[in-house]
Amino acid sequence: MSAMTLDGKALAQKIEQVLISRVAAIKSSTGRTPILATILVGADSASATYVRMKGNACRRVGMESLRVEMDESTTTAELLSKINELNHNPDVHGILLQHPVPAQIDERACFDAIELAKDVDGVTALGFGRMSMGEAAFGSCTPQGIMYLLEHYGIELAGKHAVVVGRSAILGKPMAQMLLNANCTVTICHSKTQNLPEHVGQADIVVGAAGVPELVKKAWIKQGAVVVDAGFHPTKEGGVGDIELDGIESIAAAYTPVPGGVGPMTINTLIRQTVEAAEKYSSV
Repeated sequence: MSAMTLDGKALAQKIEQVLISRVAAIKSSTGRTPILATILVGADSASATYVRMKGNACRRVGMESLRVEMDESTTTAELLSKINELNHNPDVHGILLQHPVPAQIDERACFDAIELAKDVDGVTALGFGRMSMGEAAFGSCTPQGIMYLLEHYGIELAGKHAVVVGRSAILGKPMAQMLLNANCTVTICHSKTQNLPEHVGQADIVVGAAGVPELVKKAWIKQGAVVVDAGFHPTKEGGVGDIELDGIESIAAAYTPVPGGVGPMTINTLIRQTVEAAEKYSSV
């Protein structure tokens, strides 16, 4: 039997239709439009593309995007001042600091300066801590998007062994914690892990989140596993993820394609969480 495709593109489009109605309701009840502020420091072309895509997603659901662009030479103090200004702007409901920032900036200090109620990208240490403890907080967008995707397709999590390959602060670590909160038994693997194929081979759910093209080989994955590939690496043919997916349909019970799986859910979750932030603000 062929594997089920976890289609993030289709789900994101479906969620957008719901968000259009929610944004319209906010406008009707408050007379105000939800706004996501995006901060781009420097002239990195990939980052500029991501920011533009996020702005387009805002417009599709009827939100507005406040685009803040700062020079490559921006200091930590200058960026902190801008974040503080946005924190105190009642018209701004969410703040996104595009990663990465130039090397001279203390990125973690700037992430953590974002007010919790406006941390719609789920990047603050406070937000991570609250999420880990089961308290109210916005989850980091890629892993939270994955959780929405798994829920939508009815993937059973409780009691399953999940192996997360990757330990970044905005993907691997929050992914592992979200799966743990969903009653999975979780193993986190990384660049120093010994016997990686053995760990992956034990997984009921495999999440590729290491940022290395096709690091996880198809041959390592056990029959009937759920395969979630959170990576994307451009190629002449289009792109590959962190997991070798060619022929995965004959092994996995379900999998996320690359592209069209996890990627669309990341931006969709950012917009969804900004709408939630605006709804919470309007109810205060």
